[in-house]
Amino acid sequence: MNALDQVMDRSHTDVVLIVDDVPDNLALLHDALEESGYTVLVATGGEAALERAAQAVPDVVLLDAVMPGMDGFEVARRLKGSPATAHIPIIFMTGLTETEHLVAALQAGGVDYVTKPIRPREVLARMDVHMQGARLARQTRNALDAFGYASITLRASDGRLMWQTPLARTLLHAYYAEDLGRRPAHAPGEVVQWLQRHLADAARSIEPPRLTAERGARRLTFRLHRQTGDDEAGGEWLVVMREESDAAAIEAMRLSFGLTAREAEILYWVVKGKINRDIADIVGASPATVKKHLERVFAKLGVETRTAAAAMAMRRVRSLHPQFGG
Repeated sequence: MNALDQVMDRSHTDVVLIVDDVPDNLALLHDALEESGYTVLVATGGEAALERAAQAVPDVVLLDAVMPGMDGFEVARRLKGSPATAHIPIIFMTGLTETEHLVAALQAGGVDYVTKPIRPREVLARMDVHMQGARLARQTRNALDAFGYASITLRASDGRLMWQTPLARTLLHAYYAEDLGRRPAHAPGEVVQWLQRHLADAARSIEPPRLTAERGARRLTFRLHRQTGDDEAGGEWLVVMREESDAAAIEAMRLSFGLTAREAEILYWVVKGKINRDIADIVGASPATVKKHLERVFAKLGVETRTAAAAMAMRRVRSLHPQFGG
C-alpha cells in the first residue's frame, strides 16, 4: 500500500505533510516520523504543498516559514482560507526567532512553531499535543458522516466555512449550488443568517429552532450543535445537517392505492397542502395535466375531493410510516 492509498484509509495511521525546500531537513523529519508510525508526505515548495494538502488532507502540516517563491506564511493563509483544509493544525518550522516573525506565523494560521535546527523529538512532542484534538475532531466527523449526519463549522461573524465533512460538502452543493458558486469558502447566506439570528439563545445554551431547506420531496435540516472556537465576534459553531426524504411515503401511496409513480407524487403534494399550480411547478407539468392525474387518483381512492384524498392518504401512510407529516 503506497502513501496515498494509506491516506485514503485513515484507520491505519495519521498523515503528516512536511513542507521544506531543504532536502536534508525533509530527510531528517521523514525518517523520524515514519519510524514513529506516521504516514509522511513531503513538498519542497508552496504550490506543491497546497496540491498535496488538497489531495490528501493531512492531519497536521509541518511548514517551513522561509522558502523561495511562495513562503510558508502565504501557504498557511491559503490552507486556512479553504474549507477543505482550514481545520488542519499547522506547525511552523523557522530559524526566525524575532517576535514579529513568530507573531506573523500565528496570524497566518499556525498553532505552534519549532525553531531550527530541527530536533525531531521536539517536533514529535509538539505534534502530539495538537494531534490529540485533530484525531478527536476527525473521529467525530467520520462518525457523524457514517450515520448520515453531515457537519460543518462556520464562523459566525462572516459565515466562513472553517471545515466540512465530505457528506456536508455534497449536501450543500445539492441544495445551494448557486449560492456557493458566488462564495465557495462561505456557508449559504440562509444558513449564516439563521446562525446569526439565534446566537444570543445559543450562547445561553438554549437550542434554537432548526433550519430546513426543501428541494421537492427532500429536506435538509440544520441543527446548531455547539460552539467550537472562542467567543470573539460570535466565535465558530459546529452545525449538524441531516437529509430526509419522503420517497418512502410516496412509494407507500403508490403501492397502497395502485397508483402510477406520477399519481403518487401528485397525491403526496396534495397531502402537503399544495394547490395544482404549485404542484405543476414542482413536478414539471401543466396545471391541466395535474388536474387529470388527480381525477384518476380520486377514482382509484373512491373519493370526490382533494381533502378526502389527502385524509385517506395520510391515514394509510402514517400507519406504515408514523413519522410522516409530523
